[in-house]
Amino acid sequence: MRPALPSSTLRRAVKGNTLKHRIFTRNASSETEGAQKKAQDALATAQKQAGQLWQGTKKFLEPAGQRFGGLLGSYQQPIIYNFSVARELVKQIYIAERLQPPNIATIRTAYSILFSRAISPAYWREAFQSGEILKIGIYGLEAYGIFKIGEIIGRRSLIGYNIQ
Repeated sequence: MRPALPSSTLRRAVKGNTLKHRIFTRNASSETEGAQKKAQDALATAQKQAGQLWQGTKKFLEPAGQRFGGLLGSYQQPIIYNFSVARELVKQIYIAERLQPPNIATIRTAYSILFSRAISPAYWREAFQSGEILKIGIYGLEAYGIFKIGEIIGRRSLIGYNIQ
């Protein structure tokens, strides 16, 4: 049988733990504030450098733009207008065709469906019975072929790596 600790000892231990918790919480909050201040300083520095870079780029490209505009003469305004119309047209096509990348929820749903099918014996039985396994095999072979072609291009050699 284990000896029981007096309740006063337990109270002191709990009180000591809460004191340690308070000290830890204060240190953690001060560390968090310090990290936030450092992040804000880094952001301000990055913004300042980006602004300086933009000003330098403007100074460098502005004379070239003026020269090019001078070469265009009176055609400058219609050309700029046509470029802005083309830009807006491309935006409308992008929106209408839904060319934006999928959101994270769509990606998560697609991968959860793929994973649930991959581990389901019922899905594989159905795939064998319906003949869909051939389609899956062809997709796998295509992916493997694309991978191997990418490796050949990356190595710049059909067989192995060139050792010099």
